Amino acid sequence: MNSMKEIDHLALDGHALELFLAVLEEGSVTAAATRLGLTQSAVSHGLNKLRRIAGDPLFAKSGRGIVATAHAQALAAKARALIDQMRSFAGGVTFEPKLAQLSLTIAANDFQRDLLLPKFFDHVAAQVKSLNLRVNPSRSPSPAMLRENRCDLLVTPLPPSGVDIMQRRLLSDQYVCYFDSKARTAPSGRGAYLTAHHITVVYTDNERLDFDRRLAAKGFHREIAISVPSFSGVPSFLRGSRMLASMPSLLASGVMRGFAQVRIPLASRTRTLAELPMFMVWHQRYQKDPAHRWIRNQLETITATVASTSATST
Repeated sequence: MNSMKEIDHLALDGHALELFLAVLEEGSVTAAATRLGLTQSAVSHGLNKLRRIAGDPLFAKSGRGIVATAHAQALAAKARALIDQMRSFAGGVTFEPKLAQLSLTIAANDFQRDLLLPKFFDHVAAQVKSLNLRVNPSRSPSPAMLRENRCDLLVTPLPPSGVDIMQRRLLSDQYVCYFDSKARTAPSGRGAYLTAHHITVVYTDNERLDFDRRLAAKGFHREIAISVPSFSGVPSFLRGSRMLASMPSLLASGVMRGFAQVRIPLASRTRTLAELPMFMVWHQRYQKDPAHRWIRNQLETITATVASTSATST
């Protein structure tokens, strides 16, 4: 009985839960400290406090990192639910941007990140008291990213599905064929396009571009000479070469500036192969949250501006 009295469950707070989840998701005290903007000693102190409250070591060393105990894994869902309840309790029914201190995590791969998020940050930061934005790679997105609160928003052409997963189309782009006009001319037709050497993107989780998967599914074969993990890696290989790169047209004003582009020369019946929609995705728990709804509106505003500017420049 005395030992039970020594454990004060009311000493538990939202910051401690956020710390616990950060260590759990990062698998490292150092990485969690960097993510939260804390010192390693502060994270270690917070973990020790949580261990006393939970009556469990929570994490154990494994190689150079740490792994969660079975009890910690079981507590994770409860921790996320408690944080959601705290956010709801504190959020009230209104949202005043000029008083808001926002901490936001968005998952996006390099195309969406570079196209939208710098302008989004400037736009939102000018309207709120403070904004801390963390951008994580989405790779091949899963519903768990949103269900487990690993991100507040996901921007992707491949929205994960689920009855609790909400989405809205932000824009529609298309893949085009880029080439260095100083080194070659545009491919003259389907045959010239398919037999050329190509550069493409394969993400670090071995996920291929949706465009590449569509071509393969339709039986089109290309000679992939070079694969890089992001769109930003393409220009240095393409410049001065006779290779081709099939990438989103909106990159023409960014990393693909200076390269020539043409419509991908495939038959008109395969035109949908080149389509590239972009979606904003979030979890149902935030559907009616005033702050989250405001943030979604800001991203839509920025996307419309970017799409309009790109259309004008072309």
